[in-house]
Amino acid sequence: MYFTVYALAPSIAIGNFDANPLIPSYVPVVRTWRQDLAHQLSFHSRLIDLEYVPFMLDRETLLSGAHFERIREHERLGLIELLSDEERHASRRAVTAAAPTDEVWVFAYGSLIWNPAFEFAERRTGRIHGYHRRYCIVSQTGRGSPEAPGMMLGLDRGGSCHGVAYRIAPDKVDEELGIIWSREMVARGYDPRWVRVHTGGGPVHAIAFVVRRDFDRYASKMPEEEMARLIATASGWLGSCAEYLHNTVEHLDELGLHDAQLKRLDRRVRALRNGAKD
Repeated sequence: MYFTVYALAPSIAIGNFDANPLIPSYVPVVRTWRQDLAHQLSFHSRLIDLEYVPFMLDRETLLSGAHFERIREHERLGLIELLSDEERHASRRAVTAAAPTDEVWVFAYGSLIWNPAFEFAERRTGRIHGYHRRYCIVSQTGRGSPEAPGMMLGLDRGGSCHGVAYRIAPDKVDEELGIIWSREMVARGYDPRWVRVHTGGGPVHAIAFVVRRDFDRYASKMPEEEMARLIATASGWLGSCAEYLHNTVEHLDELGLHDAQLKRLDRRVRALRNGAKD
């Protein structure tokens, strides 16, 4: 069970990021809660209720749109700026119209590996070039909070990345991509684009969600130790950041896809959560 407790001391709990030692100075802040304190406080009891109840992100909740109820409460608190339904649908139409082949594949590098929540006809492991997996987005929602923001994985420029490619059956493309877009394209953090995935069965073209470097929560130069501290302490209505990291590392290992940097980060997060010191 996950829940967040909000104090009422404005210098500590109501969005004063300067007073929070867990948030590095180079992490961008969209707004301070002091700008509209009375308005923000009016939502606190509802936010606490939302954080208290654990939430499973599965196919049913994504189809129903139940997750948007939670996210919209956070939008009203100024913690996230959502894409409109029209923007989300336009994005999906543009990507599918640019498909290089008749087959539609999706490339997974994080939670889509261990919790895809959509139906697929085939799965292959593979590698893409030109992008690498990295914690590069700071989040105050989902697996984070204003007091203890978390980190989200993204595909960033450079290097390469092992992951999983899923092929969607032709008659399922519209529905399954709709599910994926409602999950991945909630805000403006990702740019869906086609990438070439090299698999044991030959190369395929797949949709990958690449981080947007102009996103206001993009963290380009965060030291690994600061990253580990955020991940070790953050949790929200989707669970903890540490749980996400552990799941990703474990499932990559099970597939024989070893990510040395992610494993090193996982060891450091476990040490911090266990109170260990270097």
